[in-house]
Amino acid sequence: MKRFLVLVLLILIGNSALAIQEVKKISLKEALEIAVQNNIDYQSSKINENIAQNNIKISNRLQNPELNTFFNIGDIGIGNPQIIGASEKIEIAKRDARKKLAQANLELTKQNLEYIEFDLKMDVREAYVNLVAAKEILIVLEARRKLLNDLLAIAKKRVSAGEVEEIDVIQTEISLNQLVIQVNSQKANVKSAMLAFNKAINANDNTIKYDAEDENFSDKEDFIALLSPKPMDKLPPFEDIIHNSLKNRHDIKIAQKEIEVAKKNLIYVGRQRVPDLELLCGYGFMTKGMSESGSYMHGAYAGANIVNIPLFYSYKPEIQNAKMQYDQAELKYISVENKAINDLQSAYEKFLTAQVNLNYYNDYLLKNSKDMIKEAKKNYATGKSSLTTLIVMEQSYRSIVAGYTYALADYYNYWINFLREVNAENFDFQETL
Repeated sequence: MKRFLVLVLLILIGNSALAIQEVKKISLKEALEIAVQNNIDYQSSKINENIAQNNIKISNRLQNPELNTFFNIGDIGIGNPQIIGASEKIEIAKRDARKKLAQANLELTKQNLEYIEFDLKMDVREAYVNLVAAKEILIVLEARRKLLNDLLAIAKKRVSAGEVEEIDVIQTEISLNQLVIQVNSQKANVKSAMLAFNKAINANDNTIKYDAEDENFSDKEDFIALLSPKPMDKLPPFEDIIHNSLKNRHDIKIAQKEIEVAKKNLIYVGRQRVPDLELLCGYGFMTKGMSESGSYMHGAYAGANIVNIPLFYSYKPEIQNAKMQYDQAELKYISVENKAINDLQSAYEKFLTAQVNLNYYNDYLLKNSKDMIKEAKKNYATGKSSLTTLIVMEQSYRSIVAGYTYALADYYNYWINFLREVNAENFDFQETL
């Protein structure tokens, strides 16, 4: 019974926590700022930079000294000193190489962090666009339901006047009921898109649920609101884009940094063959009882040892591995660059196609379809056309409107994909890269 009460209490607490969750509408720019400042994964990744900076301090360390004592007990001590001393190992040609390796790893970490931030912003943009698109599809379906309700009223009026048969009312009601299912499904799609948007932001605050400020974008003339170009803007030729884009890509920069790290590591591993120097110093004394002369004797000593002489083990496997890792990093760089060219060209072509499709909707389909449905509705109200003809035209019109919304969403998403491939948050159409 107690367990049951505890379970009920936990459920009530969970439900109350969800109930007080605030829904906050934000713009795309605000979403990007919130994500960069509060995204949990990004904040976790930023810790790697602090770790890498500490690794530089670690690599620059000096070896800790050792304290040594040597005491003779019994007759063996006669004529032999008691010793207290210290020794210090001095690395030769290793510390600087280790520090440069740690510095190269820090630069690689920073480059990875820049890529993570850039990728995060692209994910948020894409999730925002998908959420707005889902909302607009719902608006389209709601508008279609309103139109069918208007048609139902007209049909009932004409049936009452004896102008048409009851079948017109039944046909309209069937279409309306079918639409209710689509509306309910799209409402679920909007909720899912909102959850995906919040997942992309992934802010460490469970009391706020973020929603897109924009309810639709099909009537926007200013595409800057979604940080995208206008459909009529012209991209520079692909040949003009490719050169600087490859230099700016984060994955290529990361591959270059990995080559540098592998090179520094090869140098550091090779330096392990260099022997180290050990310095010793201390104080020795003999008591009267242990001294052959019968008097107290004392003095200092100093010495040096050459240690870590690569005689029995020459670090050959480590050096071979480091060399293979360097070759591997160079091959990876070539592979990343080759794939980047193909990915960039694919994104470029897809965006150009999305532009063509969107402009075709703007120039031809939308205007003509609006005129068509307006005239069809007028003809049915005056008895010049049948309900079947009107419903077919209405379905065609809504299909075109929905298709335009999808085409616009594709346009935004293909633009985001293009930005991913050029690895730039903004792309100036007026300047050739």
